[in-house]
Amino acid sequence: MNSGSVAVAQQPVERIGHDRPLRLLSYNIQAGITTRNYHNYITHSWKHLLPHSERMDNLARVAQLASEFDIAGLQEVDSGSLRSGFINQTEYIAHRGHIPHWYDKTNRNLGKLAQHSIGMLSQIKPTHVSEHKLPGVIPGRGVLKVEFGGKDDPLVVIIIHLALGKRARMRQLDFISELVSSYRHVILMGDLNCVSESEEIRMLSSKTDLHEPVHGLHTFPSWRPEKNIDHILVSPTLKVCKIGVLKYPFSDHLPIAMELRLPKGLYIDE
Repeated sequence: MNSGSVAVAQQPVERIGHDRPLRLLSYNIQAGITTRNYHNYITHSWKHLLPHSERMDNLARVAQLASEFDIAGLQEVDSGSLRSGFINQTEYIAHRGHIPHWYDKTNRNLGKLAQHSIGMLSQIKPTHVSEHKLPGVIPGRGVLKVEFGGKDDPLVVIIIHLALGKRARMRQLDFISELVSSYRHVILMGDLNCVSESEEIRMLSSKTDLHEPVHGLHTFPSWRPEKNIDHILVSPTLKVCKIGVLKYPFSDHLPIAMELRLPKGLYIDE
């Protein structure tokens, strides 16, 4: 797991708790590749292997967007291969957006060809970060588990990108339900590759207290959103104030943004 900090001007610490909403973003950035129609998956397939200037422009736009949030979870990030110009994209976005803390997990290492990863950007310093492999016949899926606040009762943020197959997703969400079972305050975000009313999400909700505050937020494909496969689920202790899809089509997905309030007595910036 790579992690780092970005040098930024010191500002007075603002306590994030019940009185100040926590701003969240989840975005599958497709390694910085813009897709405007289904034909692009064929005609622009070379961009998944080779570098191009548009990618850096897109990453700069993603950095500007992410800088407006306290915590951002990224999927389909490249951690340094030929196609990204051997740049760790999570680190680049953090530096470009002046976001002080970043972490990433490489789930599928294809050497110089691709480094498939998930990433986390945060204005708040985590108290603990861990990575976990997800079960599946085809390896290459994982979890970033990030804790904020005190050790006894932390806020836990889970960032994931689930498999394409239903059977694998069921196994992966069963694993995640065990991972978060002992925590009261959990945020799960990412590309789940299944819709709100799917058997997979119903199973997760039955095994945990995680719920999706609004169903049917369509994020895919970005040029004509018809499917809601990107999600942010939260524990009932977290009060959701706002949630919606943002019109930032710099990928084949659109991002989801959420504002929520923590319960009284829970602060995550100390």
